Amino acid sequence: MVHIARWRLIVVSTVCLFGFWFALPNFFSKEQLERFPSFFPKEQVSLGLDLQGGSSILLEVDLSNVESEYLTSLTDEVRRLFRKGKIGYTHLRIQEARLEVMLRKMDQSDEAKSILKRLGGMGSEVIVENNGTILLTLSPESVRERKVMAVNQSIEIVRRRIDEMGTKEPSIQQQGQNRILVQLPGVEDPAEVKDLLGKTAKLAFRLVHPTVTTEQALQGRVPTGAELLSLDEQHNHGRGPQKILVQKKVDVSGEMLIDSQPTQDEMGGWAVSFMLDATGARRFAEVTKKNIGRPFAIILDGKVISAPVIQSEIPSGSGRITGTFTLKEARDLSILLRAGALPAPLTVLEEKTVGPDLGADSIEAGKIATFLSVIFVLVFMFVMYGLIFGFAANVALMMNLVLLLAALTLVDATLTLPGIAGIALTLGMAVDANVLIYERIKEELKNGHSILPSISMGYERAMSTIVDSNVTTLIGAGLLYVFGTGAVKGFAVTLSLGIMISMFTAISLTRVFVLMWIKFRGKTHLAKS
Repeated sequence: MVHIARWRLIVVSTVCLFGFWFALPNFFSKEQLERFPSFFPKEQVSLGLDLQGGSSILLEVDLSNVESEYLTSLTDEVRRLFRKGKIGYTHLRIQEARLEVMLRKMDQSDEAKSILKRLGGMGSEVIVENNGTILLTLSPESVRERKVMAVNQSIEIVRRRIDEMGTKEPSIQQQGQNRILVQLPGVEDPAEVKDLLGKTAKLAFRLVHPTVTTEQALQGRVPTGAELLSLDEQHNHGRGPQKILVQKKVDVSGEMLIDSQPTQDEMGGWAVSFMLDATGARRFAEVTKKNIGRPFAIILDGKVISAPVIQSEIPSGSGRITGTFTLKEARDLSILLRAGALPAPLTVLEEKTVGPDLGADSIEAGKIATFLSVIFVLVFMFVMYGLIFGFAANVALMMNLVLLLAALTLVDATLTLPGIAGIALTLGMAVDANVLIYERIKEELKNGHSILPSISMGYERAMSTIVDSNVTTLIGAGLLYVFGTGAVKGFAVTLSLGIMISMFTAISLTRVFVLMWIKFRGKTHLAKS
C-alpha cells in the first residue's frame, strides 16, 4: 500500500501555493497589476541596469583629510574643556595630522594631558614638550576606524540624496575600501545626479569679524580665530569674486538642521528655508540675540553664500538662505541640506549609460536562452525516464522556475543579465538530483525489488551525493557573493536560490508526485511510455 506522510504533503502543497501566489505578478505588466484587487500581490522582480537601461557611477571617497578634519572638530571641545578647567593656553592648531596646544602654566600639564587623552580615544598618543606644548596624535586603529566610518556615512548620505531625488530602485554598494558604485535604472542622463553627489554640502553659520575689516585682512591683518573666505560667485549678484573675514568658531552647524525646502522671497526670487533641531534653535536664538546689527555669514563648502545682517532675535530656529537661486538650484540645495553633509569629498572615477534598447535585447536573449534550456531538458527527461518519472521531473523543473521567481521577488533581489544566465544554468542543473535518484531507483529495480521499496531506497541512497554536490556549489556561489561585485553578486544570488529550490523540488516534490501517481493510477512498474 502506498503511504504518503500527511506533513510532507501539507508542506509541499503550501510551499508550491505560496510560490505561485508571489510569482504571479511577474507574469503581468504594472498597468495590469494596478487594476487587480488590493489583496493581490504587486511586487515584481526588480530589473538591473543592464536589463532596463540607466546610469552607473563609480565614486571614490577621498580619505586623505579624514584624520586632520577629525582633529579640527576636536578644537572646539578642547577650548570648552580647557576653559571649564581654567587651563590657560595659546596657539591651539592642527599641524601635520596632530593637534598642538601651548600651555601658559606647566603645572597644568597633567590635567591638560588627561583631557586630550580622553578626547583622542584609546591608543592615542599625548606628548608634553619642555616648552609647554602638548601634541595629540591619533592611533592607527582610531584613524582606520574614522575612515571606515567616513565611507559608511558617505554611502548613507549618497542613499539619502538619491532617495530625495525620487529615483526608483537605485543600487548603492561599497566596492573595495573606499569606493561606492551607484546604479540608477531608468536614469539616462547622470549629469544632474553626478553634480548632486559631488557636493560635500557642509553648512555652517559663523559671525563676521566685528572689528577687523575685510580690506585690513587682505593687507595681512588676519587676526587669530578668524579667516578670509570667498563669496560664492554664483550668488554674488554678478560682482565677481570677493572675500569676507569671518570667525573660525562655528555658531550653528548644518548637523543641527532637520528640514529645508525651496521657497520664494518677497521679491519673487527663489530661496531655501530651513528648520533647526532644539539644540540648533537654542544656539541660533542666543547668537542672534547677542549680535543684533552684525552680519551672520551662511557658509556652504567653505564659501559664503550670503551674510545677512541680524535684525532681531530669531527664537523659532527657522530661517531662510537667500541668493540669486533658480528653482532648480534652490531645490538641489534643499536636497543636499536635508540629506546631510558628506564626511569626505567624493570623486567620480567612472560613469556609463546603458540604453533601454540594449536592455530589451538582453531580456529577449535571456528569455530565448531560458526557453531553449527548459525545452531541451523536458525532452531529455521524457526520453530517458519515461512518463512517470520524466513527467515528475519536468513538473519539478517548472515549479523550480516558479519558486525561483517568487524567491527573487520576496528577497527584493535585482535581476541582471548574469542573473538570467544563473537561472538558465540552474534550470539545467535542477534535474541533476532527479537523474541521481532515478538511476538509483533503476538499480534497485534491476536487483529485483518492487517499485515502492525501490523508490524509497533510491531517494535515501542518493541523498548524500545530492547534498554533497549541491553544498559544494553553494560554497562557490557564496564566495562569489562575498568577494564579487555588481552583476557577479546577481549571478551568485540566482544560482544559490536555484540550488536550494532544486533540492526541495527534487527531494520532496517529485517524491510526493510519483507516490501520488502510483497510488491513484495503480502503477506497479517503471514505464518509459
